[in-house]
Amino acid sequence: MNTPVPPSRSMMDLRELTPARVALGRAGASLPTTALLEFTLDHARARDAVHAAFDTQALIAALRDFGLEALDVRSRAGSRGDYLRRPDLGRRLDQASQQALAVKSAGMGQLALVIGDGLSPAAVHAHAIDLVRSLVRQLAADQIKIADIAVASGARVALGDEIGAILGARMVVMLIGERPGLSAPDSLGAYLTFAPRVGLTDAERNCVSNIHGAGLSYDEAAYKIGWLIRQGLARQVTGVALKDESGDRTPRRIT
Repeated sequence: MNTPVPPSRSMMDLRELTPARVALGRAGASLPTTALLEFTLDHARARDAVHAAFDTQALIAALRDFGLEALDVRSRAGSRGDYLRRPDLGRRLDQASQQALAVKSAGMGQLALVIGDGLSPAAVHAHAIDLVRSLVRQLAADQIKIADIAVASGARVALGDEIGAILGARMVVMLIGERPGLSAPDSLGAYLTFAPRVGLTDAERNCVSNIHGAGLSYDEAAYKIGWLIRQGLARQVTGVALKDESGDRTPRRIT
């Protein structure tokens, strides 16, 4: 008895599953006009996201509305141009911010949260507050409280390490605008680091990315971040030694 061969799926079917640029077609040796115009529009949206203004005071006020106080800090990148040309400047605090954090520090806190503009301030303004609201609810179930919050301008991911170290946090969570893609100019990422200090590499961090309208929802992202916070604090590790097994019943540590 012959087994029926299922009909093959076409590239057009794949377009229903992903916003990626597949099966665009062609007009002679070029792209069709519609595909070219869509590419040009998405490229413009990505550029606008990179250069969008970052309103730290609006974020601080929104956090205050649900009972969270935040400190306004900035990196050593004096302008957006400096930030884009000199990634190293975005990884260290300026002197005034170092002093302000040192004054605020009251000893060892369990968890510090940093909200940084990154490469898409637009993503931070679109998603960060709603994500924090979901995350606070998630952490409350685990009796974990955010001890300190900073809103950071000109921020790269590693800036969270210096902030967490000055505050004496056991773990720092950095919410930051991700590099815009041509299908997602407003994607937010979350980076978690246990025992933060200057000089750590990405191998010591966990990342939950693609938090946006067509990616992870706020509740889904908060669940994953909350799981990593809980397990990272319990096992005193993040990064390559801590895999996201939030869907498994028996989490394991990589040794």
